Amino acid sequence: MRRKDRELTNIADIEAVLQKAFVCHLGLADAGQPYVVPMNYGYEDGHIYLHGADEGRKIDILKKNNKVCFEMETFQSEIIKGGDQPCDWGTAFRSVIGFGTAELLQSNEEKSRGLNIILKAHDDRSFSFPEEMLNMTAVIDITIKEMTGKAAND
Repeated sequence: MRRKDRELTNIADIEAVLQKAFVCHLGLADAGQPYVVPMNYGYEDGHIYLHGADEGRKIDILKKNNKVCFEMETFQSEIIKGGDQPCDWGTAFRSVIGFGTAELLQSNEEKSRGLNIILKAHDDRSFSFPEEMLNMTAVIDITIKEMTGKAAND
């Protein structure tokens, strides 16, 4: 990281971003071409869980290449004007960028667990899901291999 003064080094600070952010920007490589998808997600114990249809471009890519990149951020929407010149302006944010490997969960029990982790960010309840819905749903489990955090003006 170029700006070491902005690096989040405490894992609790990094995990706080993963717990508070709303969207995971999932980066995939499709035959040498980048592909990024914004997705809702859940985080628990070094794993990111995502869900969606069990077919489509992201699923096709993951079946060929399960190495992924992800990014999440929290920020304040207003611009902080630190001077008269726009180069002195900025935003208050915290972000995490990381790399991992993705696995498509197979059993309905694994899928239900992953979906409940995703929902935990929005509701404290545990849910049951109809088997027919689980059969049509892809749940992706990303094992995080490395990640870094960054903060500015917070």
